[in-house]
Amino acid sequence: MKVLVATNFEPDEDTPQRGRWVTDQVEALRDMGVEVDLFSFPPGRDQYVSATRTIRRLLKEGDFDLVHAHYGLVGWCALAAGAKPLVVTFHGTDVRHPLVGRLSRLLSGRIALNAPVSSALLGPEGGREGLDRVPGRTAILPCGPSLERFSPTPQGSARERLGLERDARLLLFPADPARPEKRVELAASLAEASGFELLTGGDIDPEEMPVWMNAADAVVVTSLYEGFGMACVEAISCETPVLSTPVGVAPLVLDGLPGALCETFEIGRWSAFLREVTGPSGIVVSGGAEAAAAFSARRMAERVLVAYREVLERSGAEVLLSTDPSVSMGAAG
Repeated sequence: MKVLVATNFEPDEDTPQRGRWVTDQVEALRDMGVEVDLFSFPPGRDQYVSATRTIRRLLKEGDFDLVHAHYGLVGWCALAAGAKPLVVTFHGTDVRHPLVGRLSRLLSGRIALNAPVSSALLGPEGGREGLDRVPGRTAILPCGPSLERFSPTPQGSARERLGLERDARLLLFPADPARPEKRVELAASLAEASGFELLTGGDIDPEEMPVWMNAADAVVVTSLYEGFGMACVEAISCETPVLSTPVGVAPLVLDGLPGALCETFEIGRWSAFLREVTGPSGIVVSGGAEAAAAFSARRMAERVLVAYREVLERSGAEVLLSTDPSVSMGAAG
């Protein structure tokens, strides 16, 4: 099986972590024997015309069985370039954005498979409309993190590596604070009310994020909406306490875990919980690594491979790669 993956989640100096989840999925697919060519281009409206031309050229030069686009507007580029069959993974902003969301819903009726990264994108969230469910052509296909990098390590050694004070009270907001939907102001108000220093992501090297999560007393996610919600999975894999609004997969992955709170933001409740889990006795997210494993890049790539096979079988193409028949798409339909 030969697949062209197209994405505009290209990292830059200010956001080095952008798109890591896509490359993790591509690497996992390659490990499973799929031949994947990755075309990545920078974000920005001035990039789409040239990207469409490049995809058209790649399709002429390569003998691809399938094209997989990440992000709705990239899907439009692939469709305009003649990609067929076409799978599009929708990540969040491409569904919730007032203009791009409408374009994504229009695209969903024209492609072989709509693949939102969580079921949350199939309904309204944060006052924003969701993606349409197209019967027979919709499947939940998350991009999980590569959890080999995320595991519990002693907090003291993590802080020493980062040059942080050993006795500081540190709350990690792992998202880019410049993104308004992440609502860093809520995280800042929680830190101030609870006596914590707030550390923010955005320019953290992806390879260093596990160290930051182990160095923090807790991780906080205050997003208005999330397509998937990678930070929650990564935090519990490090067994670090996490507080999250009920967005993306957070209600599912955090359910029943000690040291995890998944509720609508209310500063009194969140501050009390934060003080409880970081107090003298502390609370470790026991079982977090096991819960996170169900959402790993490898496991999610297995779902993607099954989806590829089903799309190709539906199109009448010959499928040349077998996979574990016990792995199902789950939310297909």
